[in-house]
Amino acid sequence: MSLGEFDLIAKFFTRRVTRAALGVGDDCALFATSPGMQLAVSSDMLVEGRHFLPTVQPARLGHKALAVNLSDLAACGAKPMAFTLALALPRVDEVFLDGFARGLLALADAHGCELVGGDTTQGPLNICITVFGEVPTGQALLRSGAQAGDDLYVSGRLGDARLALEVFRGALALDGAAFEAVRSAMEQPQPRIAFGLALRGLATSAIDVSDGLLGDLGHVLRRSGVGAEVQVDALPRSEVLRALPQHWQRQCTLAGGDDYELVFTAPPQHAARVAAAGLTAQLRVTRIGCISAAPGLRLIDADGRAVVDSFGSFDHFKP
Repeated sequence: MSLGEFDLIAKFFTRRVTRAALGVGDDCALFATSPGMQLAVSSDMLVEGRHFLPTVQPARLGHKALAVNLSDLAACGAKPMAFTLALALPRVDEVFLDGFARGLLALADAHGCELVGGDTTQGPLNICITVFGEVPTGQALLRSGAQAGDDLYVSGRLGDARLALEVFRGALALDGAAFEAVRSAMEQPQPRIAFGLALRGLATSAIDVSDGLLGDLGHVLRRSGVGAEVQVDALPRSEVLRALPQHWQRQCTLAGGDDYELVFTAPPQHAARVAAAGLTAQLRVTRIGCISAAPGLRLIDADGRAVVDSFGSFDHFKP
């Protein structure tokens, strides 16, 4: 006998909570933040065929669904507290749900983030998560704080997720080990929570790379009223990506998206502290340019020559 809506919630998603005052099973989740703390809230939706392929393993999909939301908390410098899950399913598939819940909740446990409610319905596969985090009052990392003279950094590596997508599309081919490495980057991004927390009081602005470096950095520049110079050949990339022609390297790193790394700015005098924060978080951190007073985004290569910006970042409503 197939499970009903409330049966599947009880079987796969009902858990005891310790952070929240009230979790799954009522009309609202309830929790109180600590004195002197602000609540950070973000929502992201994943739609089959738009954000993920039907071939993805359910456990990886569960992981990614929460990871992309936790990445927003990381970019804000917020500590995860709880999340809600809204899930549309074509049918009740217990094998899928078991894998999905396992991947979702393993990442939730890793970051102390409690599932406290949500909704389920029948329809095309669609996952919407809302995350809640806390940050000390006045210490949230914002997009609006970049200042002329700041250094520009990025965590981790860029481009592998886009590279995997191009392999799925048939535009590129990789051998088994190389493909699995970039596929993992696309399907199991790691939210940089610890690093985001370490950047509080250090970074002047931050954003996560979801739609591509150029597009997401553009949000920071507009909100801060500044410009930037980006050294395109300094962008951190994997050896798999470095083996490809220059066009593909730049396309994937500048406009690839789905990286979920943090792009941030910090004053030059904080360079040693930025490096130390990266070491503490066991994360590579690369200086990729600087912030300027003059508006606009300028791309230069290793020889200081201008690079023509013909790379468009992802937009849901543009081809």
